[in-house]
Amino acid sequence: MLVAAAVCPCPPLLVPGVAAGAAPELDAARTACTDALGVLAAARPDLLVVLGPAEQSGRGTHPQGTAGSFRGFGVELDVRLGADKGGASGRILPPSLAVAAWLLERTGWADSPIEGLGVGEPLAAERCIEVGREIAARAERVALLVMGDASACRTLKSPGYLDERAAPFDAEVARALGAADVAALEALDAELAYELKVSGRAPWQVLAGAAEGAGLDGRLLYDDAPYGVGYVVATWS
Repeated sequence: MLVAAAVCPCPPLLVPGVAAGAAPELDAARTACTDALGVLAAARPDLLVVLGPAEQSGRGTHPQGTAGSFRGFGVELDVRLGADKGGASGRILPPSLAVAAWLLERTGWADSPIEGLGVGEPLAAERCIEVGREIAARAERVALLVMGDASACRTLKSPGYLDERAAPFDAEVARALGAADVAALEALDAELAYELKVSGRAPWQVLAGAAEGAGLDGRLLYDDAPYGVGYVVATWS
């Protein structure tokens, strides 16, 4: 059963070494992520599953100890998803899960077994919800760390340029995540999310499936678009 969840954005810029001189611009987001992970630790889960968007080649499960790297972003920094148990089989974390691993290392997570799941952007809402239900049934106390960004079309300088639909979409996502509104997340328009370059849609819908019937309350910790991309931090407990 799902007992807690933390929702965090997944830009590599969260890692100060990647952001370099621009690092202070995301200090508030980092602080919110740290607070969100504290909620996960307080829930004392039997299993922590980390979800994040992945390209077609990066989908699937990533056992505890799987390595990730930010070398592709010009930083000699490697991370692992929890303590190495010898079962990672040479797999490499997709960037979203590498950011999650960095957040967990930064906060000293050592509270429960961890595994990662890369979720492909095209995964249909119905399948996302099914996956969430399956995850919630895996242990008596399951927690989720859900990585993903909102739209990338908030300003003229956004990666996806300005789209007037982006701000209303992101506002509803922030409201739903802050209110633990399962039905609203399950109803997110996948086609619109794709057009707005939303990377978090599928992971959020996995969360929604996992949270069905759990009766969790939500809290919005951060909601901003410092680079024209929507970043949201929320907790469910």
